Amino acid sequence: MAGPVITLTDVGIRFRRNRRGRRTFKDLFAGRGRRSRPGEFWALRNVTFSVQRGEAIGVVGRNGQGKSTLLKLVTGVVLPDEGRVQVLEGVAPLIEITGGFVEDLTVRDNVFLTAGLHGMTKRQVEERFDDIIDFAEIGDFVDTPYKHLSSGMKVRIAFAVISRLEEPIILVDEVLAVGDRAFREKCYRRIEELLDGGRTLFFVSHNERDLRRFCTRGLYLDKGQLVLDGPIGDVLERYNADYGV
Repeated sequence: MAGPVITLTDVGIRFRRNRRGRRTFKDLFAGRGRRSRPGEFWALRNVTFSVQRGEAIGVVGRNGQGKSTLLKLVTGVVLPDEGRVQVLEGVAPLIEITGGFVEDLTVRDNVFLTAGLHGMTKRQVEERFDDIIDFAEIGDFVDTPYKHLSSGMKVRIAFAVISRLEEPIILVDEVLAVGDRAFREKCYRRIEELLDGGRTLFFVSHNERDLRRFCTRGLYLDKGQLVLDGPIGDVLERYNADYGV
């Protein structure tokens, strides 16, 4: 029976401004209530929505309004303080360009490591390795330590690896803003191929043209609240009206 592949119900998550990290395990299990203590703020609060398989969702809002936190909740990197997050399919995240990559390892080793962490077998990586390197256009640097790559090259190899995973849900958080225009267009064509194949997309961007290109639905976050969930055109119109973009 068909149903949503992602469901968030009354989700809230809070962080501390004046201490590194989130609450301690002692705080977590002590049951100290839901109110924010001094130095804490709610990155997201009372967020509820669901996503059907194959939808392309654009997440919009100013910096610091909870967009990246929302994607991290979907990946399971962070857990909510309130509510429930249910994700029924695997996730391929392209959230931070250095996420999952080890600076001192070569590009080759990082491809095998990162793909393996996402569930690919060694044989599967070997079968796709040449395609990954060709897509990233960094063949001359395949045995170079990852730390010596430029930020643009790091994005290339990260996107090349993540886009070859078979996970049904793809998360993209603004990282493609780094790099040259020709490669960015190449990545965008790959995203379109994934969407044509039935993948589900979460796409965080400040570029209205890109949001309209990929997404049919939008989520507008402001001050950690879900202000509007609707057709991407309506969401962008409301966002632009609110902030004079």
